[in-house]
Amino acid sequence: MNIMDFNVKKLAADAGTFLSRAVQFTEEKLGQAEKTELDAHLENLLSKAECTKIWTEKIMKQTEVLLQPNPNARIEEFVYEKLDRKAPSRINNPELLGQYMIDAGTEFGPGTAYGNALIKCGETQKRIGTADRELIQTSALNFLTPLRNFIEGDYKTIAKERKLLQNKRLDLDAAKTRLKKAKAAETRNSQLNSARLEGDNIMVNFSYMLNFLHVKWLKIWAEEVTKSEQELRITQSEFDRQAEITRLLLEGISSTHAHHLRCLNDFVEAQMTYYAQCYQYMLDLQKQLGSFPSNYLSNNNQTSVAPVPSVLPNAIGSSAMASTSGLVITSPSNLSDLKECSGSRKARVLYDYDAANSTELSLLADEVITVFSVVGMDSDWLMGERGNQKGKVPITYLELLN
Repeated sequence: MNIMDFNVKKLAADAGTFLSRAVQFTEEKLGQAEKTELDAHLENLLSKAECTKIWTEKIMKQTEVLLQPNPNARIEEFVYEKLDRKAPSRINNPELLGQYMIDAGTEFGPGTAYGNALIKCGETQKRIGTADRELIQTSALNFLTPLRNFIEGDYKTIAKERKLLQNKRLDLDAAKTRLKKAKAAETRNSQLNSARLEGDNIMVNFSYMLNFLHVKWLKIWAEEVTKSEQELRITQSEFDRQAEITRLLLEGISSTHAHHLRCLNDFVEAQMTYYAQCYQYMLDLQKQLGSFPSNYLSNNNQTSVAPVPSVLPNAIGSSAMASTSGLVITSPSNLSDLKECSGSRKARVLYDYDAANSTELSLLADEVITVFSVVGMDSDWLMGERGNQKGKVPITYLELLN
């Protein structure tokens, strides 16, 4: 029974406090009550924290879109995360494309030019898919997780203390209002008590009765003023204490920015690694493919043309720049020397080349082979010889040695 009475009293007190705050807040909005303003430093810290929260949420959400464009997959990952379970591994788009290419190349025949090219492209796409998976994992761990921890952890604590500060301010202003009203009422009663009625006995007796009531009211309002002053001191102390707690939390935003800066550097490094890997994979694929093989072009009644390797002018990252620094296009004069020379000559291979059919000779970069011209052969090709192996080689992959 005592516990029930205590709960009812506590509930009534909480309801009274909530009503008092609601009245104070409404009167402030209507301009009928004074509002205690926070100091400029605290206001700036609150604005900085709110701005940090808004932009962190936007950056985090857009990064998730960048790493996982499929909204259904993002929802599935969110559900598994909330259930504290690991999401099932799924094949990503580059890996799926790569698998389709490999299956198609196998179906068409690895010995055909198109089938062989599809298989090589598929293998490269699967490597890109693996790199993409590593980018997502690294970015989620080093970038997204710290941002999410701030939103769901640090900022929630700040928001809680900020709301508590707002309640303490409303309590303080309500106490100020009550004290102001109590003093005003005390003043009015003092003025009424000082008034004296003159006239017949009935009016005099009535005046005495009023004076007696005024004395009673003066005591009541004096007690009310004392009570309001004490309440004001308590609410002022609680407000100052809460303002200091909130200020200390908000000053940690600068440390949060420094931490997010380190995370941003990790994210940029992960992206740089990913794009450098993709560039290197595609560069290697381009070397393997060259241009269309001669037997494919001959099927379309066109003159066979030797593959011409292409070098992208802008490499991504220092590792990619280093991998392209050795690529040199053979000059036209050197090519003409190779075609016009009589007998055999030594030539250095500039790039790797995979033979498209049995009439061609596969090449490895930097190896030295013997080349010679054959009457009737296309001008873009020479006959190459390496030990007992012999076959056509593209002239643009060679550099004539003195």
